[in-house]
Amino acid sequence: MTEYVVAVDAMGGDNAPGEIVKGCLLATQSMPDVRILLTGTPASVEPLLAGAERIEFIPTSETIDPHEAPLLAVRKKADSSMVKAALLVKEGKAQAMVSAGSTGAVLACGILRIGRIQGIDRPALAPVLPGVKKPFLLIDCGANVDCQPEYLRQFGLMGSVYMEKVLGVKEPLVSLANIGSEPEKGSRLYKEAHELMKAQGAYRFGGNIEAREIPLGDADVVVADGFDGNLILKYTEGMGIALTNILKAEMLSSFRTKVGALLVKPALKAFKGRLDSEQYGGAPLLGVSGAVIKTHGSSSAMAVMNSVRQARQMVAGDVVLRIEQGLEHLAPEKVSF
Repeated sequence: MTEYVVAVDAMGGDNAPGEIVKGCLLATQSMPDVRILLTGTPASVEPLLAGAERIEFIPTSETIDPHEAPLLAVRKKADSSMVKAALLVKEGKAQAMVSAGSTGAVLACGILRIGRIQGIDRPALAPVLPGVKKPFLLIDCGANVDCQPEYLRQFGLMGSVYMEKVLGVKEPLVSLANIGSEPEKGSRLYKEAHELMKAQGAYRFGGNIEAREIPLGDADVVVADGFDGNLILKYTEGMGIALTNILKAEMLSSFRTKVGALLVKPALKAFKGRLDSEQYGGAPLLGVSGAVIKTHGSSSAMAVMNSVRQARQMVAGDVVLRIEQGLEHLAPEKVSF
């Protein structure tokens, strides 16, 4: 049986280390082929590991605070739980890394401590979001606010590989988020990115997609620069919370609606489940030479377990290797702007 070794930062996130450790325990119980290297401060973590199987504790003396400057913290705190987890991947002792810590610090660890895939200009964060027909991948969601057209073409490749190898989508359809479906719409960045993405042969490109069509449409991967992608992500999260709260308030507004709520309770539970991002784990950092999952700062034990599962699937699907191979078919061609 193949063993998958995942390094987990026990000290990152709002609920660390309690929920992180619980999530690791759930992961090893549900995935017999997973072994976890758990990094953190001994006094905080060791008391939580009584009776744990296939979890090796790696003691560290420092923690990266979410309010610290990410690059400076990663450079100065070599013995922090997050940096140590990244170095375990770099040194080949682990194949993947999971952290609920500072997004900026996770990005810095991925780029500075693990390193970029050769040929990838900018790694990108790519969460899986719920849609009406199926879930879709949004790439990038905040790692690269200022982009070049070539970055977006590479995002399409990385997103396509992830959806195929991790979520099992055959020939994923990649679309470019824009203000209109016509090729000539959008800023210069998006016009040039459209031409580059149309010219490549590494993945299936479906053209532009408007924001209102993203959760309704057929796209498996939605490409955007980090600024627009983050706006899409945060608005989607907020709208999900708003719709749930509005629906709950209306259901409890009168005796009649309360009776109706009891009748549709199973459907409401299913509705809430479809909007629950924790079922997908975290956001993969695609473009670095290892499987890196940035899980939400407020992640529960269930979300941590699913992030470990996600990391395992990235390794099993050879995502890094597939991206490297895809770059061979992504060579720039002559495109006139």
